[in-house]
Amino acid sequence: MDKIKDTRSFMRVTHRYLGYFLAGIMAVYALSGILLVYRDTDFLKKEKMYDKVIDKNLTEKELGKELKIKNLEIEKTEGSLFHFKQGTYNSESGQAKYSRKELPFVLDKMTKLHKAQSKDTLSPLNTFFGVSLFFFVISSFWMFNPKTKAFKRGMVFTIAGLIASIILLLF
Repeated sequence: MDKIKDTRSFMRVTHRYLGYFLAGIMAVYALSGILLVYRDTDFLKKEKMYDKVIDKNLTEKELGKELKIKNLEIEKTEGSLFHFKQGTYNSESGQAKYSRKELPFVLDKMTKLHKAQSKDTLSPLNTFFGVSLFFFVISSFWMFNPKTKAFKRGMVFTIAGLIASIILLLF
């Protein structure tokens, strides 16, 4: 392992090896982030049919929640059979037949990285990743001597990136 002499060498060495360690995680995060941009489309999704028995006599809102279909709307009713865009529900038997478009298993699991909450098993990974990325931000300022042209130019790019992200967030 490299010798740590001062703060600069600590930041450089830690930045280097943490970067190698996180390369795989960053690749998965990057791909899943790209997929999430297109979550409102059917890009890479396949239609999957479901046929299951759920609680009887559910309301429209309860049915949507039970089937995990956002904005479910009953379009037509024939006795106890409710028709909605994705399928049907029999309120007497509780039989629900419907379809949903879903990402393949591996891609679906990848996109769950971005959606993890504190209660999820992925939350420690997300927290570690976020803290590591913040360390990258801070440690990058120790990569070059502050008196060099590369460092001064880097500061201009840092300020430009900060301004661009603030503008995009606000508008």
